[in-house]
Amino acid sequence: MDLRKIKKLIDLLEESNLTEIEIKEGEESVRLARMPKGSVAAAPMYMQAPPPQQAAQSGAPMPMHSPTEAATGGSSKSHSDLPDGHVVRAPMVGTFYLSPSPDKPAFVTVGQAVKQGETLGIIEAMKMFNPIEADVSGTVLSILGESGQPVEFDQPLFVIG
Repeated sequence: MDLRKIKKLIDLLEESNLTEIEIKEGEESVRLARMPKGSVAAAPMYMQAPPPQQAAQSGAPMPMHSPTEAATGGSSKSHSDLPDGHVVRAPMVGTFYLSPSPDKPAFVTVGQAVKQGETLGIIEAMKMFNPIEADVSGTVLSILGESGQPVEFDQPLFVIG
């Protein structure tokens, strides 16, 4: 999908009283949502339609996953396995990076104090880099995402205490 079209969609959303808009072109999909004033806004969500599953075509049953397994990439890590503190989750599907480029230092490290709105990492989705910002001030207790690896929507990435 063309970046100009996405910008026009953003303008349309801002000018209207709509809170959400989703457009599909072939296998590409763009969903934009506006949050009420005073709440934390996530970056627009850009998703590629998943490829057809071979198991579904062969008639074999698909395994069922709990929301926790889906959010953690199929691992059995539960919410109780996360350190105490505020969990910053992925607002979209994409590739997660801890630094702006391979030759630059990470945005944050464990033990570092961060302020609300400070960039913790980025997610690349459809050739666009979307900052992941701290939604609370505190100290980075844990970095759960691995740089250069794919992340799922709502996957825990950081814990801030």
